[in-house]
Amino acid sequence: MMSAQVWSVPMRTRFRGIDVRDGVLVRGPAGWGEFSPFWDYDVAESRRWWAAAHEAATEGWPAPVRDRVPVNVTVPAVDAERARAIVTASGCRTAKVKVAEPGQSEDDDLARVEAVRDALGPDGAIRVDANAAWDVDTAVERIKHLDRVGLEYVEQPCASLDDLLVLRRRIDVRIAADEVVRRAADPLAVDLREVCDVVVLKVQPLGGVRAALRVAEAHGLPCVVSSALESSVGIAAGVALAAALPELPFACGLATVALFTDDVTSTPLLPVDGALPVVRPEPDRLPQVAADPETEARWRARLAAVQA
Repeated sequence: MMSAQVWSVPMRTRFRGIDVRDGVLVRGPAGWGEFSPFWDYDVAESRRWWAAAHEAATEGWPAPVRDRVPVNVTVPAVDAERARAIVTASGCRTAKVKVAEPGQSEDDDLARVEAVRDALGPDGAIRVDANAAWDVDTAVERIKHLDRVGLEYVEQPCASLDDLLVLRRRIDVRIAADEVVRRAADPLAVDLREVCDVVVLKVQPLGGVRAALRVAEAHGLPCVVSSALESSVGIAAGVALAAALPELPFACGLATVALFTDDVTSTPLLPVDGALPVVRPEPDRLPQVAADPETEARWRARLAAVQA
């Protein structure tokens, strides 16, 4: 029998269109798991997120092959000055920069990545994430401009596999595939040949650590493990995945607890010297971050739906 607690934490900066992040923590014999699909996920798609929480709470995770995981700092669609400050304070040598934010311009994006380059210096790595916002021609133009600072890769610049295939032939920057994998009906069966150079793995959307490891093996491409904007309990699952991968050539996008004003634990998973330890924090602050009754009711209804 598993117990469930609903949490809610404000964001420091609006991110992925939200100002508050919330979800459910479930406790089972193996420890705590997190169920926190975004509200635009329907019941069927949210069942993968539940599978990840269930795995964490009832089975635990595979043995790690490393005890630290290098991570990138995530830079929201903020102004250049704020972007520089976020990177400088992070201690990370890799930055993932959000671009193509609705209502912002190409100049806004360029100013942000230039500020990040300034903060990192010439040896730091910069990757940008467009969240599938561009068509092919726009992507070619924007990536060319942004690559002035030297890009490690661009994440999900276009929405479809066909567009990514065409784009990859027109640019020299690596392409990382995210949404086309994690939102596919069968992430194992997506044909990524000639589409991308890197696969982004997210534990909850893929159904758990073991399921994500199967995705990595099926595609045989370099992988980056990223968060789905979870609390430290959910981030611990991402760290477990990154720690279990046979190879880890890129810093992982798992430092996103820094985007929250609070956390479910007094020992949040925040990077030290650009890395996270392979640990499972105890959510000892659940009373302090408990959701309001209306939010709790919505989450408990959602949890019941995915278990039905």
